[in-house]
Amino acid sequence: MALPATETLLLELKDHALHVTINRPNVRNAMSLQMVQELMSVFESIKDDRTIRAVVIRGADGHFCAGGDIKDMSNARAAVSKAEENNDPFFTLNREFGRMITQVNHAPQVVIAVIEGAVLGGGFGLACVSDVAIAAETAKFGLPETGLGIPPAQIAPFVVTRIGLTQARRLALLGARFDGAEAARLGIVHYVCSSEEAIDKQLEDVLTQVKRCAPEANIITKELILSVGSDDLESVLDSAAESFSGCVKGKEGQEGMMAFMQKRLPSWAQNH
Repeated sequence: MALPATETLLLELKDHALHVTINRPNVRNAMSLQMVQELMSVFESIKDDRTIRAVVIRGADGHFCAGGDIKDMSNARAAVSKAEENNDPFFTLNREFGRMITQVNHAPQVVIAVIEGAVLGGGFGLACVSDVAIAAETAKFGLPETGLGIPPAQIAPFVVTRIGLTQARRLALLGARFDGAEAARLGIVHYVCSSEEAIDKQLEDVLTQVKRCAPEANIITKELILSVGSDDLESVLDSAAESFSGCVKGKEGQEGMMAFMQKRLPSWAQNH
């Protein structure tokens, strides 16, 4: 498996995790169209790689992501006069972000967001599609779009799914800003840390826990969880029973139960 070449992202493989660092510190890691497309390319390249069991997304130089790049918006505005009929650059720019965040949401790996500094707009949306989120107490969350005269168009559905309709309405319609502790109270993040050392320790603990879980079982479980509310319940439960049966009869199920009876770690949790 070869990772794609990227200019806006730093990529590093460590054991069973791919660490993705958003690397545009001069704009607090704001998302450009290039970054969106590079993130999509990275997740596409690893979707079938079962050796990569977690993806850690973090921002360079103390900021997670300050939202969309205003410069990209300005470039899109300049392109409007040159656009052909039915070719709207604003639509294209915004919709591409929606495709990326959907792809991250459905990634087979466990997606872990490590959140510091600015977590605004698109960065907020990216945090809302992580499986596990670790935040600094001092992180600054917010949906500032309406203050700029635009809606959080591609982000809103994921925010509603993460924290519920009532709180999503308040945050989006007031453009409220809040810290890591409030983000935990709302259910956006799972762990809040008081220092970078504490964040690194929490990340290490989470990655250790990921390694204890069977890769295929995790993939199936994530698919099942994401299907709740979008598919008919009876269909979800039928599919879940089929998946359960397949896992019990499969290699992971047999190894997991054997390891339990023999009081040892299963093969996927061992260091090789």
